Amino acid sequence: ASGVTVNDEVIKVFNDMKVRKSSTPEEIKKRKKAVLFCLSDDKKQIIVEETKQILVGDIGDTVEDPYTSFVKLLPLNDCRYALYDATYETKESKKEDLVFIFWAPESAPLKSKMIYASSKDAIKKKFTGIKHEWQVNGLDDIKDRSTLGEKLGGNVVVSLEGKPL
Repeated sequence: ASGVTVNDEVIKVFNDMKVRKSSTPEEIKKRKKAVLFCLSDDKKQIIVEETKQILVGDIGDTVEDPYTSFVKLLPLNDCRYALYDATYETKESKKEDLVFIFWAPESAPLKSKMIYASSKDAIKKKFTGIKHEWQVNGLDDIKDRSTLGEKLGGNVVVSLEGKPL
């Protein structure tokens, strides 16, 4: 363990994303579809990266495809943790699942990779009940949505965010 702590705001964001209670249309628009978490400047805390998020209300407005927009939020030369609220369909049903993503591109500095890797358990422990975890080591692993489809359910997933796979 790296001794890094998780900021309360991170846990609040996770709980807000996890709970799918019936909400008003206004509340639903404010729901986070995707959010990134980073280490604070002093590397002591995992915090919410305020500017790096997609709200449900953005989809169809400023965001056409949430998945490609999410991929564009990821920094090419540094690590991040992320939560992505995937909406997908199998042959049987429509589903929604939170995916915890550990983004560690090969071009990130070694020191960054080490501290993010050693702090991952700290944040993961706070994210109780997450079924899907995905470590991504570069754009090639994530840019194609079918890779996430496979993570979520193998070959039974037929569409992700309304787009066929």
